[in-house]
Amino acid sequence: MTQIFVVNSAYGLMTAAAGMDAGAIPVSGEARILVAVNAAIIPEVGEGIVDAAHLATLRDRFDLVIDLNALLAPERPSHWQVTVAEAAVLERLLRQAWRIDGDRVELYLQSPQVAPSRVFIDVFPGAPVSIIGDGLMTYSPLRDRWPPAVARRVTGVVYADTVPGVEPLLFAGTMRAPVGIASFRAVVDDVARATLDPAIDELADVPRPVLVLGQYLSALKLVSADEERRMQRDMIDRALAWEPETIVFKPHPSAAPALIDDLADHAAERGVAFRAFRGDAPAEVLALRVPFVGAVAGFSTALPTLHALTGLPIASVGTEVLLHRLTPFENGNRIPVTIIDALTRTDSPYRGESLQHLVDAVGYAMQPENAAPLRARAEEFLAAASPQERDRYVPHARLSSLGLPGGRRPGFFARRLGSRGGATRVAEVELILRGARRRSARAWRALRGE
Repeated sequence: MTQIFVVNSAYGLMTAAAGMDAGAIPVSGEARILVAVNAAIIPEVGEGIVDAAHLATLRDRFDLVIDLNALLAPERPSHWQVTVAEAAVLERLLRQAWRIDGDRVELYLQSPQVAPSRVFIDVFPGAPVSIIGDGLMTYSPLRDRWPPAVARRVTGVVYADTVPGVEPLLFAGTMRAPVGIASFRAVVDDVARATLDPAIDELADVPRPVLVLGQYLSALKLVSADEERRMQRDMIDRALAWEPETIVFKPHPSAAPALIDDLADHAAERGVAFRAFRGDAPAEVLALRVPFVGAVAGFSTALPTLHALTGLPIASVGTEVLLHRLTPFENGNRIPVTIIDALTRTDSPYRGESLQHLVDAVGYAMQPENAAPLRARAEEFLAAASPQERDRYVPHARLSSLGLPGGRRPGFFARRLGSRGGATRVAEVELILRGARRRSARAWRALRGE
């Protein structure tokens, strides 16, 4: 049996390595192949997982490492597509090139809904599929309905158990394979020891530092540039609760220099030193090498990971605004924002089972068809929640359209339509109309030759 891992981030690679070490991923009888993907918008600018020196010990766990960007160049892996006929030829070519002698192949995929992972599902049509967790995005329900023949091939989800007591909703009903924090910490420790980064060494003696993580949310169209600047300033203000002497800001790679300068000025106004971290090391490694007293971000996966790995206190800024700003409601970032909001609220009633209940309710409201088995859980949670809690996580209009507790009582025609398949017929009609509008727009563009 040959196992093929298609991975696009250091976090995914650490999760896969920890899963292998912990036995969450069974031992391969033949070979393990890492297909490394650099999914950055401009991959030429930074290191990918295929050539990052601090990830060498993780790559050594594989018998063969393939740089998919180099293999497909000038095509980008995220744009890769193959036809049915091409997939059959490509399978034969890859088996020969990668010396896959046996018939049995298993796929372990990060980001399975998009290329290039989706292509490998087509290229190896008989291979069972396991999902490698992608941080908090793994806790979101499946966004698009997969063809039954493909969905049946998904056997489980391997994920770092950084939110204790909560299971991911992705491909619910398949096997859950949580990787314990001890195993994940051991892998991160390996990476930290292998990280030779002068930028980290420069932080070794900074007094009482707090880590502030930038996410560049304006690039995702979630907030405006001015709103993001204010949010980053609020992060510094929030960090002052830990009485730091130094703010260490880890900017998003695409952050503008003007944003960093503005934050330095704001820190100076607050009487605290400011250092911008310019290295490539992930936040998990940075937190093991620098004695931070706390970490602040928007809704970064790093927050619960750092807390789970080191017990570091965490805080967030802007989550309540983002919960109401995310559009459409099905936006895949909604569950990560929900989890971070619930974990960092000073008045949060959500931990363990209660947090799972919240995630189930929001997940159902996001995807009432794909997550139909969660309807009873959602109804139970929403019926018991206060109006303020319902409004925080699921808007009134969404509750009404799905016929959930807290929404408007359906009118005569809505009651006549009733419910079917987990979602109300009203919601079903809305989805049909939305699809019709999309098809009409595509037809119009085709007529215009666009």
